[in-house]
Amino acid sequence: MKITLTGAAGNITKPLAEKLLAQGHSVTVIGRNAENLKPLTDIGAETAIGSIEDDAFIANAFKGADVVYTMIPVPYHRTDWVEYGELIGENYRNAIAANGIKKVVNLSTYGAHKLEGIGAINSIGQLEKSLNKLNNIEVIHLRAGYFYSNLFRQIDTLNAMGVIGANYGSADGKMIFVHTQDIADVAFEAITNSAFPSNEPYYVVSDIRTWHEAAKLIGKAIGKDLNWTVFSDEQFGAGAKQAGFPDFMIAILIEIGQGIATGKFTEHYFSLNSKPALGKTKLENFAKEFAVLYNS
Repeated sequence: MKITLTGAAGNITKPLAEKLLAQGHSVTVIGRNAENLKPLTDIGAETAIGSIEDDAFIANAFKGADVVYTMIPVPYHRTDWVEYGELIGENYRNAIAANGIKKVVNLSTYGAHKLEGIGAINSIGQLEKSLNKLNNIEVIHLRAGYFYSNLFRQIDTLNAMGVIGANYGSADGKMIFVHTQDIADVAFEAITNSAFPSNEPYYVVSDIRTWHEAAKLIGKAIGKDLNWTVFSDEQFGAGAKQAGFPDFMIAILIEIGQGIATGKFTEHYFSLNSKPALGKTKLENFAKEFAVLYNS
């Protein structure tokens, strides 16, 4: 198959591309910087260099593909993330329709059913909304859980304050966590398996644990006795301000935290009677990765 991937050589797209190439598929990877894609071109990938904000570029980049893998990067260069999600969603939708592509695998997120607010969740939800307007095209939405890698941001807090926490995460509140390698594995199956379910969003989750468990396991891995600390929105905002975050970013981070704290982002997942099998990378495995970066 000829497969076009967005996401450059990121933590999901890179292992996904490697796996597809190893299976003999023709892979084109979209990115802004050719040098960043060299590890993939060295093993046989083609590249399309340009911006996904350019509708003409995307229409050309998708040309000839049997399947496209879509995602939306965090738009740090913009203040209105919802508008960005709408723009990228329409660019992808128009390019898919114009090129007669029959299958789309879209990286979405937990909480994408909540099209409200200003945060990253809504931005990705807008991408789902745009792709759902396509007719006679198989669209598979992979709703990923909370990336383990987001917890790497806690290293600065640990070094500065000796604690781990955020404006969310009660001791008994459960969260759906996911490792990027597990997402890449599921995306590979979604792309290559004609029987992969597509009638409902497919949740990609590696582990379900409480924030207290997350703190304890990370603490054990780095040799510290840690508990998850819940900050108020004001405390969290003040810390982000001190760390140099701009006001619009602080507002987005606070809102995402509120969505996690109230459970509104995970409510749909936990309401499902039947859920996909969990991925292989458990929180204990990630805690070891955390310790390597923390100790370096």
